[in-house]
Formats: sequence, structure tokens, C-alpha cells
Amino acid sequence: MKIAHVTVKTANFEKEIHFYETYAQMTVQKDMRSLGKPIVFLAQNAGDTELEIIETTEAIDAGNANLSIGFHAENLDALRQRLISDGFQPTEMISPMPQVRFFFVKDPAGVHVQFM
Repeated sequence: MKIAHVTVKTANFEKEIHFYETYAQMTVQKDMRSLGKPIVFLAQNAGDTELEIIETTEAIDAGNANLSIGFHAENLDALRQRLISDGFQPTEMISPMPQVRFFFVKDPAGVHVQFM
């Protein structure tokens, strides 16, 4: 079995979509907005595990400190600098071993996102 999708419910729907398109290089694979449903599925490639984004005004955009979504980044330092320039507050670079480097940043819904 493989993970089909991860769902994020948010009151910041368009900002959430923009975050994953811009920083995680995902694209909309399925878009239900034309059916009157504020739901999109994003992935890096067709057939990959998807990120489902659902707009709901009841969402508490605070994330969960015990959950994060991780992505590999081609140029980790440049991505971190871009996030800072765009007003996000990523953590310092973390390196628990010489060959491992990553940082965390909260997306517009408050979800912890790890870029490695």
C-alpha cells in the first residue's frame, strides 16, 4: 500500500495552494472548484502521493506540532532564503549528521513543512 493523499483543511485556501505550487513545486492534479467544491489535489507528478487542500471557514489554521510534511529540495539554502524574503520564518538549518540538512517552516495553514 502507498499513501494516496494527505489532507489540509484551511481558511487560507488560495494562499495554501500558492505555497505548495511555489515552494514545493507541486501542481494541481485535480480541481473541484468548477463543481462548486473548494477542493484541490496537488502533486509533483501524476500518480504521486497528493496533498488535498480543502477550504473551510471553520478551520483553525494552527497546524499540529506533532505532524510535518517533508519535501526534498534541490537547493536548500536558496529555498530557505526565498522563504525568508517572502515573509516566512523558517527555522535555522538543522544538521543532525554531516550528510543530513533540513529546516522547517509553517505553511499558511500553520502546518509544519520540512524541506531537506
